[in-house]
Amino acid sequence: MPVPVRELPEWPSNVEAHPLLVIDYQLLKAGDETEINRLWEAGTNLGFWYLKNHGAEQDFVAMWGMGEEVFKLPLEEKMKYEQGDEGLSFGYKAVGHYIVDAAGNPDPVEGVNVAKDDALSYPKVSRREYPTVINELMGPVVTPFVEKCVDISNTMIGIFNDKLGLPEGALAKLHGRNDFSASETRTIKAPANLTPGKLAIGGHTDFGTLSLLVNNLGGLQVLPPGTTEWSYVRPLPGHMICNVGDTLTMFSGGLLNSNIHRVVPPPGSQSKYDRWSQVYFTRPADNAPLLPLLESPIISEAFNKLSPERQASLSPGVTSWDWFTRRQKNYRTKNHKGADTWAANRGTEQGRA
Repeated sequence: MPVPVRELPEWPSNVEAHPLLVIDYQLLKAGDETEINRLWEAGTNLGFWYLKNHGAEQDFVAMWGMGEEVFKLPLEEKMKYEQGDEGLSFGYKAVGHYIVDAAGNPDPVEGVNVAKDDALSYPKVSRREYPTVINELMGPVVTPFVEKCVDISNTMIGIFNDKLGLPEGALAKLHGRNDFSASETRTIKAPANLTPGKLAIGGHTDFGTLSLLVNNLGGLQVLPPGTTEWSYVRPLPGHMICNVGDTLTMFSGGLLNSNIHRVVPPPGSQSKYDRWSQVYFTRPADNAPLLPLLESPIISEAFNKLSPERQASLSPGVTSWDWFTRRQKNYRTKNHKGADTWAANRGTEQGRA
């Protein structure tokens, strides 16, 4: 089991971190209008926020334990469940199989992803097979984690739906629990003592709707809108770090912000330890078309004020699955053909003018 969050070095006192809004999940569930407005503020500005009182802290830690058991397997065994280079991300990812920049430099992290569809349908296989250790932990660990993350995501999706002036349940219909989607868990381990400045994950926007993240150490950085300076996001015990992804930006006509972020080695003495991350990515149904939901007057008005370039970036007209697999495929090291490949994996950061 990975070292618990509170047994690791404290955040360095000389390292500034960006002040994210702290949102109370229980107040959101209770319909507290002040807290709902604060979530809206976070989603429409930086696009990142802390979420407390979510009730899933131990589920995140248990997923790290699952990941540790997977990563201890012989490489030959793990590679039987490799994601492949055709745009899928469910399964195992070995070190160096993603690029982190336009030069094609490889990533230093190991990871394993489990599809939401497999976690909720187990023991039926919906997407793919996994190592035996994951199958053994699907019932007690993976499925409960996914169920909690689905519920948390759905609560926030419902709030954003109402704040966007959409018909009741419009966003929820695009994220059906039983609809096939690219929603998935991701367990990541970045090794200790990485070269300072080395990218663990290059600057990017997330593919989907919402991301729910817990780190045991620092390293996540955001690029606040209107700036060129990266800012650390400090992990807080008991808090998720949540952010808006591309598809929610598209659906909202640009009102909700899918912000650029990256991962570098942890700051200070934290860099001497392995960095564990656990994420749940909520993504729309595979067949959902990615276009602004202009039936909302609020979205329509905001969208019509944007530049033609920005409108085009928010209206790709492809399905959620096409958007996801295109970006995923072009992150793969074996597919890298030069700077054009890096450009081909870009998301809504294009056309921001």
